[in-house]
Amino acid sequence: MLGVTDLDVFYGDAQALWDVSMNVDEGEVVAIVGSNGAGKSTFVNAVMGINRARRGSIIFEGVELTNLAGHRTCRQGIAIVPEGRRLFPFLSVQENLDLGAFNREARRHHHESLAWVHELFPRLSERRDQLAGTLSGGEQQMVAIGRALMARPRLLLMDEPSLGLAPVIVDEVFERIERVRAEGVSVVLVEQNVKRALDISARAYVLAEGRIVQQGSAAELAASPEVVAALLGV
Repeated sequence: MLGVTDLDVFYGDAQALWDVSMNVDEGEVVAIVGSNGAGKSTFVNAVMGINRARRGSIIFEGVELTNLAGHRTCRQGIAIVPEGRRLFPFLSVQENLDLGAFNREARRHHHESLAWVHELFPRLSERRDQLAGTLSGGEQQMVAIGRALMARPRLLLMDEPSLGLAPVIVDEVFERIERVRAEGVSVVLVEQNVKRALDISARAYVLAEGRIVQQGSAAELAASPEVVAALLGV
């Protein structure tokens, strides 16, 4: 479904990713884990077209996406839940969700998509007229996920969805990720909460200093003392 090969990304003259290759199959959750600053966000932003690649290729369902602008990447069937949520705080919950359905295909299915988002997150229906900036952190994350789903993606990129959330809300968010996957949406899950990420993923990649240092099934990596030690910094 998604194939990334030999990806190099720079910020000016500073290289952030080296020769990163990975793939995502249809209907699976793939985790990208690593310590803070490892390059996880840089990677998903490169796939989305937010960061430009200096070298390598990004192919999604047979279509070359390398350095395609973000809005064109979205039209191909990829959406992102960015780190920090990036909502429009002075727009309502409903207006934020509506912005996710900006492309033509998504607009055609707006009511169907909105019903699905409200089913996943009933609180968003209750808060539909409330300004997004006045919501709790957990509710804002629900809006960010819902906004991405309004684009009707076949691949969802999620960057640190549990960041800053209370444990009970983290449980709810991860349960919704599993439900999204069950509906046929593949997920790339970037997470510092390694245990939770591996619990719901089929496979995982470990990034360290911009390079993939280990990969395999989530179960294999969860049982690897080297991976656990590296990610815990011990």
